[in-house]
Amino acid sequence: MATRKPKAETEVKKPAAKKTTTKKVEFNVKTPKEIATEKGEPYVAILSVELDPDNIGNGAFELDWNDKFITNLVRAGYKGKDDADMVDQWFAEVCRNILAENYEQWEANQPYDTRPRVIDRKDLGGGRTEAS
Repeated sequence: MATRKPKAETEVKKPAAKKTTTKKVEFNVKTPKEIATEKGEPYVAILSVELDPDNIGNGAFELDWNDKFITNLVRAGYKGKDDADMVDQWFAEVCRNILAENYEQWEANQPYDTRPRVIDRKDLGGGRTEAS
């Protein structure tokens, strides 16, 4: 009877792990503010809006701006103790203008017969008055 020889143990070698290198790739992405500033253009933007959950009509805006925008505000006659004060004045004026425009549009769309009648009177002298 033939005997089997035990198989020689063979060592299985794993292939050497390949060295991987990770390169950090950084993109130089500029913000709209940086782009405007580099071009010498004014920049202002709304960064966030906060609303009062109990009264949706109340809230606040967070604005961002560059120095060129402040320069333009100063040239336009805005004054304040600091840049934020001038931007607040500007934003309030923009809001007032929007409100006035909307009111004028609303008023123009009202039926003629519901508008209050305005009578202009002019004293002609001698007890006479002109009404129009």
